Amino acid sequence: MKALVYRGPGKRELENKPKPSIENATDAIVKISKTTICGTDLHILKGDVPTVTPGRVLGHEGVGIIDQVGTNVSNFRVGDHVLISCITSCGKCSNCKKGMYSHCESGGGWILGNLIDGTQAEYVRIPFADNSLYPVPPGADEEALVMLSDILPTGFECGVVNGQIKPGDTVAIIGGGPIGLATLLTAQFYSPAEIIMVDIDDNRLEISKKLGATQTVNNSDGKAAEKVMALTSNKGVDVAIEAIGIPMSFDICQAIVTAGGHIASIGVHGKPVQLDLDKLWSQNITLTTGLVDTATTPMLMKTVMSGKIQPKDLITHYFQLEDIMAAYDAFSNAMEERALKVIISNPSCLA
Repeated sequence: MKALVYRGPGKRELENKPKPSIENATDAIVKISKTTICGTDLHILKGDVPTVTPGRVLGHEGVGIIDQVGTNVSNFRVGDHVLISCITSCGKCSNCKKGMYSHCESGGGWILGNLIDGTQAEYVRIPFADNSLYPVPPGADEEALVMLSDILPTGFECGVVNGQIKPGDTVAIIGGGPIGLATLLTAQFYSPAEIIMVDIDDNRLEISKKLGATQTVNNSDGKAAEKVMALTSNKGVDVAIEAIGIPMSFDICQAIVTAGGHIASIGVHGKPVQLDLDKLWSQNITLTTGLVDTATTPMLMKTVMSGKIQPKDLITHYFQLEDIMAAYDAFSNAMEERALKVIISNPSCLA
């Protein structure tokens, strides 16, 4: 089968790999129909995620058709149309019982495209299939549902829920990429008074306005914190959401959060950041970090199916699996290519 393989920092190749097979009775093999590229994949290619070793098939998002099931899989059958969660969970360990699937103690968590081969291939093996796949409702737009593998639950759980957004809050999202825009979409569930989007890309800022941002700030001059403070009459924001994963974006959050406010960190950080406790210690600030658990995926699927949110608006580019190297080129040069989410289709899967 064709698969996108990590070959070390800065190196990726489209290769022929053996089709995966059932290894445990709880496994399923899924034939991928649609997948995508995540910002985390770019962090991997930079060498920011040392758990990913050369030879790994990348990707942790997708929709497909069940090709094989292990003998202990009871919720799915061959031929079922399924959404793949970016988080794998046994559903039985103490962490899974708490809904903290990202820290599954039985070998789950974020393993796809990290510790085991992922979804940017024709086929993928899904451990603990009963708890790590979701049935695709009849009539669903599978391109929209690909956004439910990762970015929608990540933006919602790690940004909106962890940030404790409330009606009337002023919210700033630092980073207008797919995760930041997914946070923007789901933040509106709680009716904040203001949502300020910060980025260096005017195209992304313009898209954020169409998706619900009330104010935008271009940080090309490095003065985002000053501009946000000016927009808030120097009061700062109730919730500052870091959605990039670099020290500068975290610094902006620290500079703009108001007393009693929340900083919610979503971005994948490959380097340490400076925590300004000398300024924040007395400000009653809550700082949260976290890996998505995907516990909210069923709820989010309902909102997508009802039309409450339209994640398909985040899709800008379409590629075939054989052209995935070009898809990475476009996604890696998002500003020049005006790229948000890319959809990569497997033409051999007629889902």
